[in-house]
Amino acid sequence: MFNKKTVRDITVKGRRALVRVDFNVPIKDGVVGDDTRIRAALPTLEYLLEHGAALILCSHLGRPKEGPDPKYSLKPVAGHLGKLLGKPVAFAEDCIGPIAEKAARALKPGEVLLLENTRFHPEEEKNNAQMAKQLAALADIYVNDAFGSAHRAHASTEGVAKYLPAVAGFLMEKEIQYLGAAVANPTKPFVAILGGAKISDKIGVIKNLLTKADTILIGGGMANTFFKAQGYPVGDSLVEDEALVTAKEILKMAGTKLRLPVDVAIGDKFEAAADHKVMPTGPIPEGWRILDIGPETVASYARVVKTAKTVVWNGPMGVFEFPEFAKGTFGIARAVAESGAVSIIGGGESVAAIQQSGLAGKITHISTGGGASLEMLEGLTLPGVAALQDR
Repeated sequence: MFNKKTVRDITVKGRRALVRVDFNVPIKDGVVGDDTRIRAALPTLEYLLEHGAALILCSHLGRPKEGPDPKYSLKPVAGHLGKLLGKPVAFAEDCIGPIAEKAARALKPGEVLLLENTRFHPEEEKNNAQMAKQLAALADIYVNDAFGSAHRAHASTEGVAKYLPAVAGFLMEKEIQYLGAAVANPTKPFVAILGGAKISDKIGVIKNLLTKADTILIGGGMANTFFKAQGYPVGDSLVEDEALVTAKEILKMAGTKLRLPVDVAIGDKFEAAADHKVMPTGPIPEGWRILDIGPETVASYARVVKTAKTVVWNGPMGVFEFPEFAKGTFGIARAVAESGAVSIIGGGESVAAIQQSGLAGKITHISTGGGASLEMLEGLTLPGVAALQDR
């Protein structure tokens, strides 16, 4: 399924490897919060170190607007990664130019250097050839293990691969294998669960999955837009009015393949302490809003999930940050975890939800990339993957 070269296919001993990682992690007061993405890169980094490479790591962090911004510095990540690897990780205050070049030249096999945020240079997001060449000049080989950024054609994800032998890391390989197989060749019955706020983010995904999946179960804010498209008043619920025509088209195209909630949990305001009640799907009273799927829906969706051999889930079923409106998301998480199917959680908020539910250990594959996993599910080619050498 995966037709790109990986770190196993090249000689790394004595060579400097520029590794694009996804260390876009939450940092508060100089401390790394959730380090899932850092841990996900460890198998590749440890393999390269064990095989005698020197590692130069690059990543973006956040969306700095006007060049360097201390708030988005990767410096705290160097210390955190050092603890995880059990060895010091040097830090360069820039990712290109004299500072980065000097630090890279000084590196010996078995040593690790983390470069400063690639997005401190506006050329990164423009996929500037000059910046890509400067990054490439630091190393002998390029390894892309940043699946979460593979849908971006940036200097550090796509551009640099033109100037160095470019291969995938283990995380990239695993992500493409699971998500690629789910789209190209799923074991049937194949059930897709789609939630989150917007239909517009997932139009391509829904249309592609309608040709692959046996059933698509809809929840989250996007269900409201489908309800309104069917003619139900939805009170104060979140709705994408500009997507109503598309929602009608999808409903027509999908027939019985697409399932909508049969009951919903509503609140009188968008707050954890809102007054709340469960009601069957239908006209929502003025002043109330849909904030979760209801218990009947959880039970009926769980029955569908139980029959599946492959399950892909992207997007929560409700406002799971509020305990009273987390029941739908956690109920579906339980159904997926207990299904015995090959289960794939497609990045983004679904990952936070599955981790909060305490069921992450029962999921076959949890993707580290929100946007990238959506584009894979849409059947698109990711520029960061296309740029790597074929086997």
